[in-house]
Amino acid sequence: MGVLIVAGTVTLVVLLIKRAGGPARAPDVALDLPAGNRIMGIAGVDGRLAIWLDGPEGARILLLDGTGRRVGELRAR
Repeated sequence: MGVLIVAGTVTLVVLLIKRAGGPARAPDVALDLPAGNRIMGIAGVDGRLAIWLDGPEGARILLLDGTGRRVGELRAR
């Protein structure tokens, strides 16, 4: 009897979490990098993703919004 109560409670909690939406899932993003570029670091900034790249043309930081669309780029001189 105790096993049925525990199983029912666990099932109820799982269903409530699923119906509440659960944790938000980040979108899948494919980043096309030119040959020779390397990702040096990644950080979250104000709901955006900052990606530090280094390559033959120098260092730069790409800013992506929550959907993975590029919204900015910073280049080092």
